[in-house]
Amino acid sequence: MENNSDKFADVIAVSTSGQAKNYRFSVTLSSPDTGCDQYANWWEVISEDGKLLYRRILLHSHVHEQPFTRSGGPVNIESGQTVIIRAHMNNSGYGGTAFKGSVDNGFNRIELSPDFASDLEKQEPLPGDCPN
Repeated sequence: MENNSDKFADVIAVSTSGQAKNYRFSVTLSSPDTGCDQYANWWEVISEDGKLLYRRILLHSHVHEQPFTRSGGPVNIESGQTVIIRAHMNNSGYGGTAFKGSVDNGFNRIELSPDFASDLEKQEPLPGDCPN
C-alpha cells in the first residue's frame, strides 16, 4: 500500500468562529513540504456536492513549521450546513485526509476520493509562484 503522507497534505484539525454567513475557519495541516518544489498551497471549504465556497491560499512552503494552522474567511454558510475542508499540494493535488461536518455539530476526519471535485484545481482563486 502506498504511503500517501509522503505526497499529500492532511487536514488534522478544524475550528470555527463567527456567525452564520460570516464564519472564520482555522485549519491545521500536516504536509510533506520540501520547499517550493513540494508544498501545501491551499486549503478550501467545499459543499457536499463539490462547489467551492472558500479557498485560503498558502503563499509559501512550511518546511520547518509542521503541523501548521492558518485561518481564513469569511465563509458564507449557515451553522447547520455540512461542508468539507480539504487541502491541496502544488505538485500532487488532492488526496490527503479531509474533514466533514458543520459549525453546529463539529467536524470529523474523512477519507475523500482524490477525484472528488478535482476540477476545482483550475478554479480561481489560484496561488501565484512560490517565493524562494
